[in-house]
Amino acid sequence: MRKLNVTIAHTGNNYCAMIDGLDSIMVSGNTVDEIKRNLESAIEETISVCKESDIPVPELLSGPYKLDFHMDVESFLGFYKEVFSKSGLERLTGINQKQLWHYASGGRKPRKKQIHRIESALHRLGEELLSISF
Repeated sequence: MRKLNVTIAHTGNNYCAMIDGLDSIMVSGNTVDEIKRNLESAIEETISVCKESDIPVPELLSGPYKLDFHMDVESFLGFYKEVFSKSGLERLTGINQKQLWHYASGGRKPRKKQIHRIESALHRLGEELLSISF
């Protein structure tokens, strides 16, 4: 199964998503779920139009595929600002709140090591939450 990398970025009022290597499909939305729905719909529409017009379906979309979503740190921190406080993220990641504010504002870009720390901490939290039952 082919993995399609989807980049989600903040665009001012909402978020947009593009499939890497396929510039003809771009969608927007206010939530990740909305972006996923809009992207699936745009892919189906693209394939349908290609087939109806006897245009080859883009190679990336021919055959089975899986969408793999990516977001930069600035977009992530903005997107989830109502869910994760900077103090909570500091406890999870060990990264100073002030530094997280710089990342969220776009004033500074995190190094790969910092990106990895944030991503690893969030994945650990997700695994921990998945192990809890009520």
